[in-house]
Amino acid sequence: MSSSIDEPCRAPRADRRERENLMDVQHFERITAFIEARLTPLFDAETGSERGFAMDDTSRALRALRNSVLEASAVKGLIETRATADPLLRKVIDQSVEHHWDVLRGIARQWEDHADFRREFKRHAWELDGTPATATA
Repeated sequence: MSSSIDEPCRAPRADRRERENLMDVQHFERITAFIEARLTPLFDAETGSERGFAMDDTSRALRALRNSVLEASAVKGLIETRATADPLLRKVIDQSVEHHWDVLRGIARQWEDHADFRREFKRHAWELDGTPATATA
């Protein structure tokens, strides 16, 4: 199949982003809730866990993971600021939000076989653009 120079081509990703909505804050809320639901029992003394608060390597790793999740999920202010930001700052915000999503996506995929895992947790940031998250009941 040959392509003609007159055929319309797909706009570069940066140009498409200007026409589409940035991913919804609810995407971040849902993936964070999913990860937190997996991590919280690991810190819960009621489940017999002694991890999370000690100074052993496993506890330190759990705290570091939880901190990474909390930091990566803190994008609400960025997304709200984007609407009024100048184009150059908007580009930086987009890159930051995409990075935060990729961090959370990588963590969530560790539980890909879990019943509560959603297909959207596998998607790259640009695959979520313009696809508002639906509210959960």
